[in-house]
Amino acid sequence: MAAAKDRWRRFGTDRSGATMIEFALLGIPFFAIVAAILETSMIFFASQVLDSAVHDSARLIRTGQAQSARLDTAGYKRAICGGLYRLFDCNGLRVKVSVVGDFSSVSRVAPVAGGEDCTEDDCEWTVVEDFQPGAGSEVVMVEAYYRWPILINLPGLNLMNLPDGTRLLGAVRVFQNEPFS
Repeated sequence: MAAAKDRWRRFGTDRSGATMIEFALLGIPFFAIVAAILETSMIFFASQVLDSAVHDSARLIRTGQAQSARLDTAGYKRAICGGLYRLFDCNGLRVKVSVVGDFSSVSRVAPVAGGEDCTEDDCEWTVVEDFQPGAGSEVVMVEAYYRWPILINLPGLNLMNLPDGTRLLGAVRVFQNEPFS
């Protein structure tokens, strides 16, 4: 009995596993926060890359280069994909270029069925890909959308805004074409 008491007393005063237990308690939340920071950074980076690619490719339309090269939807999508640095799967990119009457008549529709309130079963693209770059001095709207996959799904740290586990990224530019002929 004395040996059992002695072992129990030594167990209560032994500190050799304290660091491991502290790491187990604090390591999980620490790595979850680090993962959430990395995921958030990647989404912001991807959003900025998409926005920059749309901005750069819109210049082709604004200056009349896309019209003179007779680009179609696929050709213009390739122009946008050239600025995405292989960060995106260009097959998942949706692009719509349309002529609008003037700046005050610009309106957008939700790019997915039901907007951000769609269900997992009813979350289809509503953006019909089109390429109408317009003529000189016309007002044009360029829209590009992409469903970015979310890798980390933690309660309270979830960045998806569509129920299929993705985040909708979008970039829109509205401009008036230069007066080219």
